[in-house]
Amino acid sequence: MKSGIRSTLCYILVLLALASCSSTKYVPAGSYLLDDVRIRTDNDEVRPSDLALYVRQNPNAKWFSLLKTQLYVYNWSGRDTTRWINRVLRRLGDPPVIYNEQDARRTADEMAKAVRNMGYMSATVTPHAEVKKKKLRLTYHVHTGLPYVVRTLRHDVPDEQVRACLRQDSASTLLHEGMYLDANVLDAERLRIVSLLLRQGYYKFNKDYIHYTADTLRNSREVDLTLHLDLYRRHEGDSLRAHPQYRLGNVSFITDYNVLETSMERSIQVNDSLHYRGYPIYFKDRLYLRPRVLTDNLYLVPGQLYDEEDVQRTYTRFGRLQALKYANIRFFEPARNDSCLLNAYVMLTRNKPQSISFEVDGTNSAGDLGAGASVSYTHRNLFRGSESFLFKLRGAYEAVSGLQGTGYNQNYIELGAEATINFPRFLFPFLSKDFTRRISASTEFGLQYNYQMRPEFTRIVASAGWSYNWGMQRLRAQHRIDLLDINYLYMPWMDETFRQLYLEQEENYILKYNYEDRLIVRTGYSYVYNSAGRALMNNATLGNSYTVRFNVESAGNILYALAKATRMRRNKAGEYTLLGIPFAQYVKLDADYAKNIVIDARNSLAFHIGAGIAIPYGNASVVPFEKRYFSGGANSVRGWSVRDLGPGAFPGDNNFLNQSGDIKFDASVEYRTRLFWKFRGAVFVDAGNIWTLRAYDEQPGGQFKFNQFYKQIAVAYGLGLRLDLDFFVLRFDGGMKAINPVYERGPLRYPIVHPDFRRDFAFHFAVGYPF
Repeated sequence: MKSGIRSTLCYILVLLALASCSSTKYVPAGSYLLDDVRIRTDNDEVRPSDLALYVRQNPNAKWFSLLKTQLYVYNWSGRDTTRWINRVLRRLGDPPVIYNEQDARRTADEMAKAVRNMGYMSATVTPHAEVKKKKLRLTYHVHTGLPYVVRTLRHDVPDEQVRACLRQDSASTLLHEGMYLDANVLDAERLRIVSLLLRQGYYKFNKDYIHYTADTLRNSREVDLTLHLDLYRRHEGDSLRAHPQYRLGNVSFITDYNVLETSMERSIQVNDSLHYRGYPIYFKDRLYLRPRVLTDNLYLVPGQLYDEEDVQRTYTRFGRLQALKYANIRFFEPARNDSCLLNAYVMLTRNKPQSISFEVDGTNSAGDLGAGASVSYTHRNLFRGSESFLFKLRGAYEAVSGLQGTGYNQNYIELGAEATINFPRFLFPFLSKDFTRRISASTEFGLQYNYQMRPEFTRIVASAGWSYNWGMQRLRAQHRIDLLDINYLYMPWMDETFRQLYLEQEENYILKYNYEDRLIVRTGYSYVYNSAGRALMNNATLGNSYTVRFNVESAGNILYALAKATRMRRNKAGEYTLLGIPFAQYVKLDADYAKNIVIDARNSLAFHIGAGIAIPYGNASVVPFEKRYFSGGANSVRGWSVRDLGPGAFPGDNNFLNQSGDIKFDASVEYRTRLFWKFRGAVFVDAGNIWTLRAYDEQPGGQFKFNQFYKQIAVAYGLGLRLDLDFFVLRFDGGMKAINPVYERGPLRYPIVHPDFRRDFAFHFAVGYPF
């Protein structure tokens, strides 16, 4: 095995060496291959990464920032373009980037301009080329010089009312004496002032009304800076006057506007109207939304000053209504030129009210493969309030080996149904309208029924839920409160041989606990924050970003207090029961942090760290299996198969129920690169494990101990291939064990030194990125 790996590595190195030698195969005579571009500055405050975007000509892309694989593939093609193999290689590869001196000079000029805009007026950028054979390495040397500093700051604002607005918000200004004369900051201050005034009724204000003058003292780098805010001029040739503050006049709704047909107002077809709370509502034939739904989501109030934030808030609220496809707000001035009124029209386009969809998917439960299918019916406006109703039927089939280690080999069939209804508002008694309007949450009620037929048993899971969801800060933060979630696990049938042999004879407490009827009544809260907000696409972002996830849930507390108060009887296991059904009691906390760092247009570095703990107490000594942690698999330590790692140093006994725990730790680092077409590659290192809080006989070595847990952290490494299809990502990962916590010492503990492909390799297929 070792000799095979060694020979494979040697073969790869030889191929790379040959490819490297031929990297200039298609470089014309007298030209040079642009091999590398670097930026060096003599000032730590001016980072090369800030100037990289001005580079007009970059060298051929590298896989993992190491290998110019696509250039090598292109160079493998022959010169005869009529042969299909040569055409294929050229399409898959990239042609060599030939150094262009004119582009280098333009890049230097644009970099110098950018540095000068930062306040370094005497900055220079000098390109320096190093030639070796037919390759050229280009370095841009940036000399910033000393910065220009603002000595005094003045505001020239002849409009008294605007000046008063700026004075009230002076604490938010970006300008101050002693700052560098940074053109980017000056422009940001212009945008800040525009945003401020647009919230104060200045509908026609824009940044062209703001400009600066900067007077420099002779033989010094000190600047006297003046901000000028010009007066308003309606038309060319009109006299200057104070900027007008606009108030809202009439606010009307047009509910049957088709933005796809035409944008001409005269094409809007309406044949009926009504007035509700002073708001005209125009519609065609029949109003499909209740009038209160329209006014409750509106933040434009007649008579108030125009406020751009109210406009955006109205867009956000109407965008949440699934009964609508589009929403557009238009403002018109009345015919009188001396009026400072704006009439607003909220133009709404109706969405398709009902739909039916079919889905087919593959399943992989603990290594058992199968297929599933579902049919869903959606109604997006059930009670004319944009309530969304979903009814779904699902069926799945797996060819399973039964519970691992039992010897049962039959089929697994799962049938399920669910119904959910989502209200686009916060429904709760005794709350004021102002509060429910301000929190902007949606309310969801759901029912689910799941029927599972396995070789050893039949299980039914019935659940009902009541939850709230809301987002803040332009969808960067998401909150969810599960106010009440009731789950009933019922075991109507169990094979008698299985019961006697594995539940009673072996006295496996964890196994027995999870194969009994159980009631779980829980509440929970979860929070997700992603700094990229709307830029998040398929877990890949447009720039540096991070994600924070937090979840806490608790079950059984209310029932336990009720049982104590009423002196409820206990069953033989010492558990309180409700209608003869024991209920679970636990608290569970999870936290996860992930960060994505963009290196360049083709490469990024991602890492995450997460931990969780589930504590049974009161009426339970074991957390239900559905709430326990497992390790290994496509989203965990990828050197192990799903549910095949831990807890602690426990080697496993072919029973995945015993390979679960109460504590979990995961950490990963992944280097991601763009390969070609829609393929992406990754190199990763994972670490983690699970542990139990108590010592169980059936899980020897699985208990968490402070003086041992760090020695039981498993480590894996591997390669990944991803197919990014924009709407979703297909992921293929191959992981190898590096440190195996089952062994305390010796070669088996460190398989990275003594790898065995059949023993240490695990393959994973998944949809989406792991974090």
